[in-house]
Amino acid sequence: MKILLVEDDVLLSTALFELLSANRYTIDIASNGQAGLELALSTEYELILLDWLIPKLDGITLCRQLRKQGYRKSILLLTGKNSNADIVAGLDAGADDYVIKPFNPEALLARIRSLLRRNEAISSSTLTWGNLCLDPSAGRVTCNEQEIPLTAKEYKLLELFLQNPDRIFSRAVIIDRLWGFDDTPTENAVTTHIKDLRKKLKTVGLAEDFLETVYGMGYRIKPAPNRSISVGETNQDGKKKPGPKDMTSVNRVLERFRNSFAAQVVVLDRAKTALLAGNLNEELHQQALREAHKLAGSMGSFGYPEGSRLARKIEHLLLGDFSLSPDQISNFSQLVTALQQELTKPAVTSTPQNFSVNQTYRLLVIDDDMTLTEQLQAEADSWGMRMKVAPNLATARSLFSLKTPDVVLLDLSFPTTEEDGLILLSEIVQRSPNIPVIVFTGRDTLADRLAVSRLGARQFLHKPATTEQIFQAIARVLPQPQTSEAKVLIVDDDHVILAGLSALLTPWGLEVTTLSQSQQFWQVLIATSPDLVVLDLEMPIVNGLELCQVVRQDAQWGDLPILVVTAHTEAEFLQQAFAAGADDFISKPVLGPELVTRVLSRIQRTRRRSQLGRGQA
Repeated sequence: MKILLVEDDVLLSTALFELLSANRYTIDIASNGQAGLELALSTEYELILLDWLIPKLDGITLCRQLRKQGYRKSILLLTGKNSNADIVAGLDAGADDYVIKPFNPEALLARIRSLLRRNEAISSSTLTWGNLCLDPSAGRVTCNEQEIPLTAKEYKLLELFLQNPDRIFSRAVIIDRLWGFDDTPTENAVTTHIKDLRKKLKTVGLAEDFLETVYGMGYRIKPAPNRSISVGETNQDGKKKPGPKDMTSVNRVLERFRNSFAAQVVVLDRAKTALLAGNLNEELHQQALREAHKLAGSMGSFGYPEGSRLARKIEHLLLGDFSLSPDQISNFSQLVTALQQELTKPAVTSTPQNFSVNQTYRLLVIDDDMTLTEQLQAEADSWGMRMKVAPNLATARSLFSLKTPDVVLLDLSFPTTEEDGLILLSEIVQRSPNIPVIVFTGRDTLADRLAVSRLGARQFLHKPATTEQIFQAIARVLPQPQTSEAKVLIVDDDHVILAGLSALLTPWGLEVTTLSQSQQFWQVLIATSPDLVVLDLEMPIVNGLELCQVVRQDAQWGDLPILVVTAHTEAEFLQQAFAAGADDFISKPVLGPELVTRVLSRIQRTRRRSQLGRGQA
């Protein structure tokens, strides 16, 4: 795979060259936009890795010119800009994706692999698996030369698996890929489509099931029949499979270049001296601005995240008027000194982290701290997050109205507005009560914590915190995928209640069994092995209290979660229910959100407890 890198920062381009070469890519480097344009039009590349701020022809202009001339291969924009306006400008100019500086090497490699896979899938005339053939240009699927009539969703589902032979797709990710944000069905719809697709393929003579169900994770396509694959040898297309990423060698490359920052900081020190003497000229001003911009984009990637933050502040000062005020000159001097001191510290060694990501979540970060959001953006992919940033409350409302996120990280304080983050928290909870919101703020009074709790936020996280702590907090409030495999037994003598409760729980991926004859409870319990039981207290023949006691007395089922449903909420009735062994109660008439929340949270809590128990054992 041949990649064109257009980057004027010698340090960064050299490190990227060795990073990509270590992962078996062939690299050409252009140090300015005009050279990049000439190379792109004269040489065949699979991908262009393009910096935004480069001499002669900036990245956006280069991108536009290539697209105007019919260039179709992928363009990945590498930039220190991360505002929504900048991102929109980059994508509208023709970029396929963007990576924010400073970047995580593994995240960058993952983006590159994704774009190259997309190129390969688009350029391929057909996708095959044994005798199964999908022709994208004709939109036809055949098996043994017999055409298979598939629905649009079945076609896209088959195409997704054929294009990604080594990828495990959870049902949630399949929904995200095939349905988008606005018409999202339940996860059971994916199961139904896969079942129908398997049945149609089997009908036309595909003897072997082409899909493998990976328990607890999702589905992936099996190796093609009559094809043996050894790890590290060849894949289904007969191409050499890349070996494991050698991040140790990458870290050695990064270590070698960390000492090169001193020369760039010397330029900033010269600018500081000139400013203090009152004789900073335009040439030195522009040179210092360029070096500050490069340092802000690269130091974090080389083990100096604080250095990136300091350089970013220096860059912002130099972006203003040519003549700085006395306070700004003093601030500039202090920042340069701090940057020099930062380089005397040992660099943070990069170590590859392995995260088990079975699902992609949409994360909305509402915070005006650009340094923080850049760091989160750099690591979001590794945590299975597609992240959007809103630097103020107005932008947050706009993004929220366009696409509903899966989780929100919200700061409370915004100096540019009189509005408080608590106002937006209240709006989000009222509009979408099932979306978890984490408040991440420097405010830490009891009044703030009470206000956040009363408004319905899931977690309160105090600044400062590491990006790992932030993503761990986000992971804790996200829906647990294993809940979708849970089974619930509902026992009530009212058929209307049974139908209503079942209708409320089924869309959440729960397998619901209903029972109106309480005397048959035990045999149904044994047959279905539920993860939770919902019992009506007032039933003829055998009431809910008696069933509760029977369960608690059994050695095997004694820890089974039990929710009781009752129209009587007086203290004596509730006391009897808890004495009999109930874990929780729901009052009639049953409210849908309350029932779903209590059932899901109880199942998740029980499973987490059992996992902890297994871990300690």
